[in-house]
Amino acid sequence: MNGRVVGGRYELATVIGQGGMGQVWTGYDTRLDRRVAVKLLSPAALTGPATAADELRRRFVRECRVTAHVDHPGLVTVHDAGSDADDLYLVMQYVDGADLADHLAEHDPYPWEWAVCVAAQLCAVLAAVHAVPIVHRDLKPRNVMIRPDGTLTVLDLGVASVLDSDTTRLTHTGEPIGSPAYMAPEQAMGGAVGPQTDLYALGVLLHELLSGNVPFAGSTALGVLHRHLYEPPVPLRQVRPEVPELLEALVLRLLAKDPAARPSGAPEVYEALLPLLPARGTPAGPMDPTRPFLRPHAPWPAASRPAAPAPAVPAARPSVADPRVAAPAHPPLPPHAPPVPRGADVAGAVEEVKRLLGEGALTQAVDMLGGILPAAAAEHGEASPVVRILRKQYASTLLDDGQYRRALPELRRLAADDPGNAQFRYDIALCLEQLGETAEALAAFRAVLPAFERGPAPDPARSFDIRRRTGLLLVATGRHAEGRAELNRLLLDAERLYGPYHPSAVELRRALEHQRQLGLHG
Repeated sequence: MNGRVVGGRYELATVIGQGGMGQVWTGYDTRLDRRVAVKLLSPAALTGPATAADELRRRFVRECRVTAHVDHPGLVTVHDAGSDADDLYLVMQYVDGADLADHLAEHDPYPWEWAVCVAAQLCAVLAAVHAVPIVHRDLKPRNVMIRPDGTLTVLDLGVASVLDSDTTRLTHTGEPIGSPAYMAPEQAMGGAVGPQTDLYALGVLLHELLSGNVPFAGSTALGVLHRHLYEPPVPLRQVRPEVPELLEALVLRLLAKDPAARPSGAPEVYEALLPLLPARGTPAGPMDPTRPFLRPHAPWPAASRPAAPAPAVPAARPSVADPRVAAPAHPPLPPHAPPVPRGADVAGAVEEVKRLLGEGALTQAVDMLGGILPAAAAEHGEASPVVRILRKQYASTLLDDGQYRRALPELRRLAADDPGNAQFRYDIALCLEQLGETAEALAAFRAVLPAFERGPAPDPARSFDIRRRTGLLLVATGRHAEGRAELNRLLLDAERLYGPYHPSAVELRRALEHQRQLGLHG
């Protein structure tokens, strides 16, 4: 395959990685004369029914789209995507450097100051990823590249993205996604995941950098996952006394079994790391052009609040992993398109949106809908049927495009105007789940379930979906007995309605068996 040209311009050279989604090659962009990395997927080569290959194609396309939405200097840039013969391809920036696992092996023991610099940069990346929202699910040293200047690049958002919009669904093997050594308890159980899941993996990574070993190891994957669930980590200062107490305490918080006991997000972790980074002063606010150097790789502040001042701290000695050379982070949310002027051709814009949706150009359609709405409201009135239809389409397209943070306020507005519409309430619960608001999502799903079970038009499939999500959310929040009881009841209903070999029943049985093997009884 060496020398094959993909997409008419990308010449493949050497395989540098292989996984569930296919192969990653080094290559050359013959049009721009630059080195690139090319991820290839060959659905036709998969074993199993044709529908499985079609599903993988769909997931791969979503991986390309969702990965391209995230704009941050600590993430690999997506250059291109398309199909070539029977293969799908994703073209990415080629990153020169060594992965973090090799860097650790070459520098043992790893200076704790370096570990702090690494973690600070990862916090900025995770903050941008979680704002989309995406959960990486597989943060580990092999997925982190260190460039020669000490800056980091995080690889492989694909594991998260190929799961479509459903953060709770398992793989076809019934096992959770990710690497066992870095897997949070809720992920190990196959439950719902959120930003705190990635923070747990960050804690494992930090523990490994500082001690030389992951906190939980074993001869089998199940044995490792069992230790994640039930064993406390060894405090770092017991194996390496020179580690600051502040850093040890942070790692223990990151490794909390209960997601609610971990830090609230990557920005909070960065603030905890800040006293251990080299001192550079205090920025004046989020528009201060010196901010990237004063607060290296800090997560970008929310637009509604100024950047928190940096506390006065003692200087730590610089290192090759010092992130001070970083470029500024970018705002995590895409800007809204400018509104269509009053008196503009709203009808023509609607037809253009239909065309874009038909072509699968969801992001363009979202921006155009966001621009149409103010003009349509000015022309027809906010309460008009035209504006309501546009607002529904806007919320629906935001959901389809994975923009849950932007979709949520639109859906809440629609639900307030039409409180009897159960679909809006379901979509609100889905957004909350995707955004990691587990308790709110659980309450919202439970509140809307009766509408699909006993409403004017019962929907057994939607009821099944809500009950499955509820069970997995309960398990993920540590309410193991309640979650397993709900999943067991759902399994009995699935077998009664669809038969024991229906995919839904098979998936539930695998999930319950996996939890049983991990010792989650109830």
